[in-house]
Amino acid sequence: MKYVLLICDDETASPSNEELDADPVHQAWVADLERRGAEIFGARLRPVVDATTVRVRDGETLVSDGPFAETKDFVGGFVVLDCADLDEAIAIAKGHPYAHWGSIEIRPVWE
Repeated sequence: MKYVLLICDDETASPSNEELDADPVHQAWVADLERRGAEIFGARLRPVVDATTVRVRDGETLVSDGPFAETKDFVGGFVVLDCADLDEAIAIAKGHPYAHWGSIEIRPVWE
């Protein structure tokens, strides 16, 4: 079954790409993904200041800079997984370093 991990964090406390690459916990998580062969695709997202939000209301397209909602937590990245079941997705999510200070939301993919 396919799941998406939405990796959420407080942007003000988010480590740089270099810090993540040097983090042994993050390295262990990536190694676990490789061992399981579960990752289909993943990416880290640019900060919310780089976001553009599009809404269409009554036929009018509204485009605004920034995130959809004002919030401290933001989706900073995602990983698409192919897992045996939700238990495996949970095991992968709990190993992600962000689970210790942010959160990892697991969403099943409609297939």
